Amino acid sequence: QVQLVESGGGLVQAGGSLRLSCAASGRTFSSSYTMGWFRQAPGKEREFVAGISSTGINTYYADSAKGRFTISRDNTKNTVYLQMNSLKPEDTAVYSCAARRAAVTGTPVGYDYWGQGTQVTVSS
Repeated sequence: QVQLVESGGGLVQAGGSLRLSCAASGRTFSSSYTMGWFRQAPGKEREFVAGISSTGINTYYADSAKGRFTISRDNTKNTVYLQMNSLKPEDTAVYSCAARRAAVTGTPVGYDYWGQGTQVTVSS
């Protein structure tokens, strides 16, 4: 099994920044997993935010995240990060990380493991 634990969420004013972390553990987890960040706002479907390949060389972003968010990973620490800058009120959501053995996809159902999520609230 794989366990994913997110941290770093909170309340921030519009224009501010937050850095989310996702720590992975478990006997079967390895750096060969691709990772993704998703978010879900109240009353809305879960949506893809960013993804990163197992090596960290390839990164992918939703249009809403391009130019503002940066995904990265440290395989020595089994941790994935999401640096979020220039935050907007519409970024308010629960952010969750997810892991899968295959290539990055923006489809939530394609991921094998999920964290519990961390709340991000951006005030105007």
